[in-house]
Amino acid sequence: MGNDTENLTIGAFAKGAGVNVETIRFYQRRGLLAEPERPSGSIRRYGGADVARVKFVKSAQRLGFTLDEIAELLQLDDGAHCGEAARLAVQRLADVRARLADLRQMERVLSKLVHECAAHRGRVCCPLIDALHSEVTV
Repeated sequence: MGNDTENLTIGAFAKGAGVNVETIRFYQRRGLLAEPERPSGSIRRYGGADVARVKFVKSAQRLGFTLDEIAELLQLDDGAHCGEAARLAVQRLADVRARLADLRQMERVLSKLVHECAAHRGRVCCPLIDALHSEVTV
């Protein structure tokens, strides 16, 4: 793309970053991405650094970081704040592990209920429905 990567319309920018135009606008409203100046009578142009920033945001989202955490990571992006970035990663990892534990417990409960449903065929009271009425705790 050469010099074209420094002269992108919002549509080309969004396509290059693998998102839609509304995502770009949303990130601008959230302060994750600067909105370039509009030359008088012209349209805004974006560059390769903007594409890289959006890809950074999307990568961080895939790891479960919130937009607020991503904003903080973007502020730490100079490479001199590895400890602060690691602190955010440790918090995110703890959250992921807690969610995994919750999911394992949900799997155990659902597996038990599915097994009970299979064993109680023909009965009027379905074990799954009955358990949900009893506010199953996970």
